[in-house]
Amino acid sequence: MSAARPSAGAASTPGSADRAPPIRAAILVSSDRCSRGEQQDRSGPAVEATLRERLGAEIVRTRVLPDDLDSLAACFAEWSRERPAIDLIVSTGGTGLSPRDVTPEAARSVIERDHPALMELARLRCRERSPDRSPRAYLSRGVAGVASHSLILTLPGSPAGAVETLEALVDLLPHAISLIRGSAADHAQAP
Repeated sequence: MSAARPSAGAASTPGSADRAPPIRAAILVSSDRCSRGEQQDRSGPAVEATLRERLGAEIVRTRVLPDDLDSLAACFAEWSRERPAIDLIVSTGGTGLSPRDVTPEAARSVIERDHPALMELARLRCRERSPDRSPRAYLSRGVAGVASHSLILTLPGSPAGAVETLEALVDLLPHAISLIRGSAADHAQAP
């Protein structure tokens, strides 16, 4: 995956005085074969390109790990505690039904506030956009939730599945992150 470079946040207007800072994102790839160098990761770069192009995200961390619950959980925990905060932690892989697919369990071990509706929406939108491939979206056990000040999304491992799932949520992510940051104007506390 390429090095991080600053870019404008999707929710901001160029030249605006109250411009939102770019979304700080991290990408975790869960794959035994990629972690051993037996296969080249294609999902991580595909997700990175989508985050940069669609959200103007700044990619601040990337990592490839084996399908190991403890290693994945430790990475989710480390990244969710990082300061300045990583706004969005996206993982690819390990969301299926095989015995080694443990990414949802690893994410749940650090998620403080579960948000199942995000992944339900992603599956529904994937079905609307690609009815011929939609049944496969329902095989993913992907989860979403907040850990500290980070939104965690666990996506399928195939490049197409990961990007399709992320694209299904991209219109909501700037507002969700603004809410987590505590900076959404429509949720400001009364004086």
